Amino acid sequence: MTTSQQNFALCEQAQSFLSREEHRLLIDGQSVPAASGQTLTTVNPSTGEVLARLAAGDQSDVDRAVLAARKAFQGQWSTWTPYERQALLTRIAQVLDERFEELIQIEAMDMGAPVSRLRSTKPALMKMVSFFASQATTITGETLMNGIPGNVTTMTLKAPVGVIGGIIPWNGPLNSQFWIIGAVLASGCTAVLKPSEDASLSVLRVAEILHEAGVPAGVINVVTGLGKEAGHALAAHPDVDRIAFTGSTQTGRSIIQASTVNIKKLQLELGGKSADIVCSDADLDKAVPGAAMGVFANSGQICFAGTRVLVQRPIVDEFTERLLAFMETLRVGHSLDAAATLGPVISQPQLDKVLSYIDVGRDEGAELLYGGQRIGGELENGYFVQPSVFGGVTNEMRIAREEIFGPVLSILPFDDVDEAIAIANDSDYGLGGAVWSQNLSTALRVVHGVHTGTMWVNCYGYIDPLVGFGGTKLSGYGSKGSAAHMDTYLYTKSVYMEL
Repeated sequence: MTTSQQNFALCEQAQSFLSREEHRLLIDGQSVPAASGQTLTTVNPSTGEVLARLAAGDQSDVDRAVLAARKAFQGQWSTWTPYERQALLTRIAQVLDERFEELIQIEAMDMGAPVSRLRSTKPALMKMVSFFASQATTITGETLMNGIPGNVTTMTLKAPVGVIGGIIPWNGPLNSQFWIIGAVLASGCTAVLKPSEDASLSVLRVAEILHEAGVPAGVINVVTGLGKEAGHALAAHPDVDRIAFTGSTQTGRSIIQASTVNIKKLQLELGGKSADIVCSDADLDKAVPGAAMGVFANSGQICFAGTRVLVQRPIVDEFTERLLAFMETLRVGHSLDAAATLGPVISQPQLDKVLSYIDVGRDEGAELLYGGQRIGGELENGYFVQPSVFGGVTNEMRIAREEIFGPVLSILPFDDVDEAIAIANDSDYGLGGAVWSQNLSTALRVVHGVHTGTMWVNCYGYIDPLVGFGGTKLSGYGSKGSAAHMDTYLYTKSVYMEL
């Protein structure tokens, strides 16, 4: 271990889990190898070393998992009352609270986020599970008037959709899996989860803990493997009723095509290139760190990262000066470094992609004001890149149009609010956005003018499951959180009764 890694010691449970010779699939409550016997490796992005060996699931394993999920959906699980499902979610919340340190240590080693950041996500996870527990007992239909002659009563019922395929991204699987698991358990559905091959371990560990907490066999299944094999098989499976996917727009298109096999319901959270608009009357004491961490949190690996920072021209110089000073407060380090604020990117291919975009920015004439290099020294074997800032960016440049998914911020000047709104909307994406202004009229003008799924005013990145979020344009469709989220795990059944 390097000096920085010694700041944090893994707990016994995390060490025991990570030391397993092979991490197997979880199907019908049992830990099983892939049918092919094949495995793949996952790498610790902080060190570049092999962290674990995963079962390499494929079509046959997805078939087994979907069969188990269908059997559970039609079996004893279908008789659980809303109160029983709510009690189960409440028990899960308690177990997650008790085991959270173990889980974030596994997550830190697997996907590279610093433990300090992961620890701060606990309230969000607890809120999410509590939200879905509350939803379990609020599923209702309606008794309706009708125009049918005679004594006919009409009503609607809400019923669980069936088997859910959940394809989970690598940039925060510990929390993001519960957007699916929570809704599945609250609604009475069942699920087959396919985590990213780059970060599967926290999903596998959570699935084990769920069964310990009382989730029946077959209700939550996990198949690890490559996206082009296990992921595609799940998306195209004729006995999967709904797919929930978070990831790239390119993969989202493939999932849409695969879903036509049986006309699956879809929820897609795809790419983003969010505009963070800083007006000349903004409180820069808040706007500078807020805009910076709107990009650099999780090393830029957040779908709604505000990577296009639009700054009104009269304050561009002051904003830039303050931003560069703020950059000096960020510490990039190993995920187990207790003092690190930023960790590595997930993999060598992702590191190569980020560095290539930095070269593209230079070639297009943008001015690299900060960072731009791979980090060496004791971090040279990991996938570390300096957080980077470009000035002199125009919205026609690739670094302003294409999703980099790394710690790269572009400053784009604007003259007036109308121009800022036009620049923000001049994008294929529409996931997030923000405005910093002390003038309420200005802020609301931007909120109403920007075509995006979520807007923040004088803040960035808040997500509450009671409110929910989603995207427009190439950023996908369907809500995460809110009653609308739960509704997609249910279908409406109309009932006519002649008495």
